Amino acid sequence: MKTMTTNTSYGNGGPVTEPIAVLGVGMHPWGKWGRNFVEYGLAAARDALKDAQVEWSDIQLVSGADTIRNGYPGFVSGATFAQALGWSGARVSSVYAACASGATAINAARAQILAGMCDVALVVGADTTPKGFFAPVGGDRKDDPDWLRFHLLGATNPTYFALYARRRMELFGATEDDFAAVKVKNARHGLNNPNARYRKEVTAEEVLASPMVADPLRLLEICATSDGGAALVLSSMDFARSRGVDFPVTIAAVSTVTPQFPNTVIEMPNFSTDSAVSAAAVGSLSFRDSIAAAAYDEAGIGPEDVDVAEVYDLSSALELDWYENIGLCKEGEAEKLLRDGDTTVGGRVPVNPSGGLACFGEAIPAQAIAQVCELTWQLRGQAEGRQVEGAKVGVTVNQGLFGHGSSVIVTK
Repeated sequence: MKTMTTNTSYGNGGPVTEPIAVLGVGMHPWGKWGRNFVEYGLAAARDALKDAQVEWSDIQLVSGADTIRNGYPGFVSGATFAQALGWSGARVSSVYAACASGATAINAARAQILAGMCDVALVVGADTTPKGFFAPVGGDRKDDPDWLRFHLLGATNPTYFALYARRRMELFGATEDDFAAVKVKNARHGLNNPNARYRKEVTAEEVLASPMVADPLRLLEICATSDGGAALVLSSMDFARSRGVDFPVTIAAVSTVTPQFPNTVIEMPNFSTDSAVSAAAVGSLSFRDSIAAAAYDEAGIGPEDVDVAEVYDLSSALELDWYENIGLCKEGEAEKLLRDGDTTVGGRVPVNPSGGLACFGEAIPAQAIAQVCELTWQLRGQAEGRQVEGAKVGVTVNQGLFGHGSSVIVTK
């Protein structure tokens, strides 16, 4: 194994760390297959290894994103996937960070590569999900904020998605037509994605005629729960070049920052599973703003450099907030960006060309990895039917449980 040194400089106020290469990507299609989550992860891992043109025996680290709804194997996913592929002596790492689990697994692998502890790593996330909304796990735990959110407040996930939507309507004049337009856009994008669960165009009229779930959000504007898997083969740049890959897609930054003062500047203390409305500092950026800002600083770029974005559209309304949170427009201008067609494929900065969670649904440990898969295909020019022409820089962002969030910068 080669010993690497980390090349760190500073740009835009933050560290710029040597990138790592994305040698291979793989996915198991999303759906409701009802099989063991390991099967999905194994299929995605094998596709990623094949794409990278490396053998399983070459892998020095398996970094697994955990699922907490699939028994003990889900809690030690790194070892679970390593066993399924065949014990090889590789190091293992297993992490859980709710919806940021995949990005945290990416970051664990990246850290070991940059530290010189390994040259090539496999990152895997997969999930088998229940029907209906996600509920707390672990039985009756009345001191658990997530349990209390459901049982004391009756605040299922769509309830607080709807609170965000209402806030946007009050602050910025967003309309139900705007929320429907996001769904129409993403459905059009997902139509050409072979890994998407829902591959059907919808009209705004169909969206607005779907059942109301949590006012103002309707059934077609809220993401489903899904089974699925995604995997990446990551390596040092030296390893990539040794395999004849001189100009790979790279991960330039990973942000997993937490809020500041989350218990004093938050609208729903300890009851919002994502802490997304907590402030980075009093009178400063929101948590979601700070996640992307930290990634931009680390990569030494800004929002103006972004060609394509994959954002966490738990609801169609929430996607509008992300336009502002990742700096694609100023606060209150997301609706105009959408209406002008800037965020559709062919527009200035397409958002969710994969179709997003609107077309995939949530397979929690896999989704942040899947975002990087999509950006890799986009930057390689391999996203047939949904290609963002000339894409060189992509950003992902999502929010996770109690302050866990993530953003990944992918470059070519």
